[in-house]
Amino acid sequence: MVVAAAKSELSLHERVFAAVQSLRSALDHKVVTSLAVREQHANITTYLPNEPADAVVFAECTQDVQTVVRTCAEHEVPVIPWGAGTSLEGHVNAPLGGICIDLSRMNRILEVNTADLDCVIEPGVTRKRLNEELRDQGLFFPIDPGADASLGGMASTRASGTNAVRYGTMKDNVLSLKVVTATGEVLTTATRARKSSAGYDLTRLFVGAEGTLGIITELTLKLYGIPEAISAAVCPFPSVEAACNTVIATIQSGIPVARIELLDEMQVRASNAYARLDLAETPTLFLEFHGTKASVHEQADRFGEIAAEFGGGPSVFAVKPEERSKLWQARHDAYWSVLPLRPGAKAVATDVCVPISRLADCVMETKRDIEDMGLIAPIVGHVGDGNFHTTLMVDVDDPEDLAKAKHYMKRLVERALAMGGTCTGEHGIGQGKMKYMAPEHGEATLDAMRAIKQALDPKNILNPGKIVAI
Repeated sequence: MVVAAAKSELSLHERVFAAVQSLRSALDHKVVTSLAVREQHANITTYLPNEPADAVVFAECTQDVQTVVRTCAEHEVPVIPWGAGTSLEGHVNAPLGGICIDLSRMNRILEVNTADLDCVIEPGVTRKRLNEELRDQGLFFPIDPGADASLGGMASTRASGTNAVRYGTMKDNVLSLKVVTATGEVLTTATRARKSSAGYDLTRLFVGAEGTLGIITELTLKLYGIPEAISAAVCPFPSVEAACNTVIATIQSGIPVARIELLDEMQVRASNAYARLDLAETPTLFLEFHGTKASVHEQADRFGEIAAEFGGGPSVFAVKPEERSKLWQARHDAYWSVLPLRPGAKAVATDVCVPISRLADCVMETKRDIEDMGLIAPIVGHVGDGNFHTTLMVDVDDPEDLAKAKHYMKRLVERALAMGGTCTGEHGIGQGKMKYMAPEHGEATLDAMRAIKQALDPKNILNPGKIVAI
């Protein structure tokens, strides 16, 4: 009791110092405290301030993660997991200081079970590298958020992306996880079986928890066979409303499109300049069809008929791999392409998701807000599942400009919630959207989330200050 009392009287700064010294003894060269490295491992992708941890530990195995977590638990110091740093809502910030665990060196592909269509990997494996390794075996992992994110980070934020309309999100494609808990113990959430009714679904509890309940050190993922035929298409429309209504009709008709992405006219203009495309600068859908040659042809024909009903088309098809790659790389580079629209401003990306039937209403009302407020905010979206993004160009050093941007984002979320949607379809909560959790879920639901957090992390050391306040 005397030791415990003495420790509780130490300041956080003193506890952090003691934790860093202990970690240096245990992990030596894996512990880095330089300011440049610490700032690199905090938020760098949006308007939220950069709040670095006090040290970064480059973990190389599950045992390293256990050592860090046990040390942090002993000294009651925060621990923040880091994958590739591509998240957009301040997930990797350390508002209370503490220790950042960089998992990028845990990048081994441990198993590829071709017959079972699954693989076992470490969290630092990125989606592009995984697919490069799988290609020769005729397999691929479909979740594609655009950035070359780490798969551990993608699971932690319940990532989605361009293929989600057909293949689902991370929650649909993670079979099992190995997780280091707040006490430094290791648990495995499930087996490799495709379904189970044995107990609580812990896998989906940790998928989307943003590192607040445990730190993922191993993932078992579903894989898919590379389709026999793949065809991409670009279809222009006279208005955003016509494009959205085409999406709604396409999904409701049951066409199994693999990708269906919206770019408004401002985004098309930016992408043309950045990616050297020559698209008509009008609202446009990017699509991709997967299947046999016959089914791909049938899907494209059926889509073309629907698009024509709303004044869209004609579609331009890209069948060659290099043509498809150029097209989708342009879509993935949307964030970078808009920067020249307002030199010196910062791109602030935000997203919402609504039921597919309300997509056109939500996008059109959002467009009106952008025009009425005089904002530069191109719209892009994974509209096949009702999810769309706007990329606001904001002078974050101008309080008035930043206030206007925040007001716009608040209206966007309120609109989505009023339509039965969510404040974020795939970016996650982090710090940036914590204020919307109560309006979306209600206090009873938040209390349940807090109870889970407190049960699994009673000292509140795992990525504190994210998702729910304790």
